[in-house]
Amino acid sequence: MAGLHLDPARIRQSGCTRGVYLALSPLGAAALLGVPASALAGHVADLADVAPALADLPEQLAACTGWPQRRALVERFLLAGLARHQERGNAPELRAMLAALSRTPRVHEAAQLLGCSRRHLSGRVRTQLGVTAKEYQRLVRFASARSRLAAAGTTRAALADVAAASGFADQAHLSREWRAMAGCTPTGWLRTEGPAA
Repeated sequence: MAGLHLDPARIRQSGCTRGVYLALSPLGAAALLGVPASALAGHVADLADVAPALADLPEQLAACTGWPQRRALVERFLLAGLARHQERGNAPELRAMLAALSRTPRVHEAAQLLGCSRRHLSGRVRTQLGVTAKEYQRLVRFASARSRLAAAGTTRAALADVAAASGFADQAHLSREWRAMAGCTPTGWLRTEGPAA
């Protein structure tokens, strides 16, 4: 299990492994696991350490005979977590802040949309997510580019289009950010980690 982070993380395992990949939004982590995203930021942790109620999930998944059964088991665990943790009282405010940051290229523009100061917005985001508002915007751009790149492929025109559509200044900006956050170039990622790999 990993939280929001801006640096590449390399996880290696020997032998054949199987698993369930689940990406949670910062609000989803709080609602389903009972852990604020700030507690996970920059860390890779064992599931049992983060959410003790889910400690038995890996063994129960291993005992499942097929993917429909595994999916149902994960859903049951997550719904139980949702019932335990409910929605936090600050979730609507945080949801609005994250939406504004996702729609704007600069933090001060998001603050203007919300009718608050940049300082207030930055402080609330840092407290709840463990990353700054600007870092959150970088993560949003990267996630957008990752999805678009997986769909578009690797032509030079596709990279330029992905960069523009994802909020990067240009293709070079996309490549610099990708290298900083993923540890490789966008085309290198597609070759080794992309959907066709």
